Amino acid sequence: MSDNALTDETIARLLVRGPQPVRVQFAEYDQQWPARFEARAVELRRLLGDRARLIEHIGSTSVPGLAAKPIIDIVVGIDDPDDEPAYLLDLEAAGYDLRVREPQHRCLRIGEPDEPDEPVNLHCNPPDHAETRKYLAFRDRLRADEADRHLYEATKRSLTDREWPDINYYAEAKQPVIDAILERAGWRE
Repeated sequence: MSDNALTDETIARLLVRGPQPVRVQFAEYDQQWPARFEARAVELRRLLGDRARLIEHIGSTSVPGLAAKPIIDIVVGIDDPDDEPAYLLDLEAAGYDLRVREPQHRCLRIGEPDEPDEPVNLHCNPPDHAETRKYLAFRDRLRADEADRHLYEATKRSLTDREWPDINYYAEAKQPVIDAILERAGWRE
């Protein structure tokens, strides 16, 4: 979520199903994650056609060698995510479940950890949106810089020994390290 002030009220307003308590689980890097992304990307291209202006593997599973929650994160460039009738019904018909609704961003989920394929978080943002560019800049920095990759993994591991009231609080706890890595990557909003 891009809201700067993360509060219970913010969470309740943006999450379609409300907060979901979570204990973050990690897996060592899996060589199959890129292939699992590619299979989902093929599916998304088939479902959305030209409406998907960009389909990119983001998040920790997109970084070779990085331990991660075994959830494939994907950003899809949709010109206007707020125009839900233009794309959302096709995604829901394929099994994607809307989880987050905020201006210029929708997050959907498919799959569960106990299913054969890892779950997928699907972020729909405009292709040139600052959040889309930030996802890609962060991914590319972690792929290119071993020290930042190790720092990020250590930070994530330090946050796994507790239950979070919602995954967004876990994400917020990582934000200072993410911001520092983005700054070293030359990120400017």
